[in-house]
Amino acid sequence: MDWYATVFELIDMRSFSNLWYWIALAVVWSTASHWVLGVPFDMVLRAKRQGGQAEEDMVAIVSVNVRRLQYIGQVAGIWIMAIGSGLLTALAILGFWYWIEFAQAIFLLAFPMSVVGLLSLRAARKILAEADDAEAMRSRLTRHRLHTQLIGVVSIFVTSLWGMWQNMSLGPLGA
Repeated sequence: MDWYATVFELIDMRSFSNLWYWIALAVVWSTASHWVLGVPFDMVLRAKRQGGQAEEDMVAIVSVNVRRLQYIGQVAGIWIMAIGSGLLTALAILGFWYWIEFAQAIFLLAFPMSVVGLLSLRAARKILAEADDAEAMRSRLTRHRLHTQLIGVVSIFVTSLWGMWQNMSLGPLGA
């Protein structure tokens, strides 16, 4: 009995039929929609309900994170964009031209997250322009969270359709 064959028979190593991929997809989107611009969304809700110190804490953390994002964008934005675009292009070519399933799976995770990253930079710039108005910050963070969730829903839907199609067209492993 071949030990490797037994292990790979028990644990399917293809991406879309692997339970760990779907768990990772859920965790990525759950985390992305909870941490809006580096701020936990429950802090935004608590600031709205309680005001006072909770609101001051939210404004302070949002201000720090927004300035940090803007600094990163100004200092390394072109490099991040160039390297990120190159990696996404390489994943797309490997995945959808050469039909490497692992590259498809990573692309379907990374591409929508890169869109969320660009939206985060835009939201950070708008928050900086609005100064330290707590109500405008809450509104912008809520809107950004909604956009992130919409992108996440579409991404999960497209990924699940693509994954189901891949699993149905390839059939069970070893068949």
